[in-house]
Amino acid sequence: MELRRVEEFIFRVLMILSLGIVMISLLTVIGVILWKGLPAINIDMLTKTAEGGYYLGTGGGILNAIIGSLYLALGGTVLAFFLSIGIAFYLQKEYSGGTKLADLTRLSLDILWGTPSIVYGAFGFTILMLLNMRASLLGGIIVLTLLELPIMTRAMEEVIKTVPSELKEVSFSLGATRLETVVKVVAKQALPGLMTGVLIAFGRGIGDAASVLFTAGYTDRIPTSLFDATASLPLAIFFQLGTPLPQIQQKAYASAVILLMIILAINITARVLSRKYTKYIIK
Repeated sequence: MELRRVEEFIFRVLMILSLGIVMISLLTVIGVILWKGLPAINIDMLTKTAEGGYYLGTGGGILNAIIGSLYLALGGTVLAFFLSIGIAFYLQKEYSGGTKLADLTRLSLDILWGTPSIVYGAFGFTILMLLNMRASLLGGIIVLTLLELPIMTRAMEEVIKTVPSELKEVSFSLGATRLETVVKVVAKQALPGLMTGVLIAFGRGIGDAASVLFTAGYTDRIPTSLFDATASLPLAIFFQLGTPLPQIQQKAYASAVILLMIILAINITARVLSRKYTKYIIK
C-alpha cells in the first residue's frame, strides 16, 4: 500500500513538472516575440505593402504577406476539408467495413503526416516544372492542401469514432439513410471536434514556410489572381531575420507577433463556435 502511494506521488510530480515545462516554454516564446516585436509594430506595417526602401529599414509594411498567408491557408484548408471529411467517414467501420483498403489508407495518411514539409515543397515544385508553370498562389494552395490533408483526416476520424454507436443504430432503426445519419446525427455530434481538426490543420498551413517557398514564391505585391506569386508571413520572417540590418530583424519579430495574433484569433473563434454548437452533444 505504501509503495502505491509513493508511485502515485512520483507520477503526480512528473505530471505537474511536465505541465510546468509546457506552460513555461509557451509563455517564454510568446514573451520573447512580444518583447522584441511590439516596439516595431505600427499602422504602416498593417496597411502598406513593402516599398522601395523597406529592406533597408525605411517605409512600407507587410500587408502583402498578411493577405498572402490568409489566401494560402484558407484556400488549402477549404480544399483539404472537402477531401478529408469524406475520407474520415469512409474509414469508419460501418461505412468501409474495416477493409484492407481502409487500413492502407490510414497507413498512407500517417506516412504523409510525418513527411517533412520541404518534401511537399520539392514535390510541388517538380509538378510545376512539368506543367511549365511558375510559383503562384494556386501552387501554394495545392501543396498546402496536400500538407493539411493527412492532419485533418486523421483528426476527424478519431473524433467521429467517439460518437456513440447507439446514436447511429437508433438513427438507422428509424429509417434514416447513411447520408442522413452522417449529416444530421454524426456530424452534429462530432462538430466541435471536427472544428478542432480543421483548426489544427489551418495552424499548420498558415505557419509553414518550406512547402510554399518553392510553390508560392514571394512578392511585394498583393496577388490579384491564382497565377500570381504570393508572399507569406513565415517567409517574410525568414527573409527579414536573414538580413544583417537590426532594423529589418526587428521587423521580423513584428511579423511574428502578427502571425501569432492571427493564430490566437483563430483559436479564440474556434473555441467560441465550439461552445456554441455543444448543444448538439449528448453527454
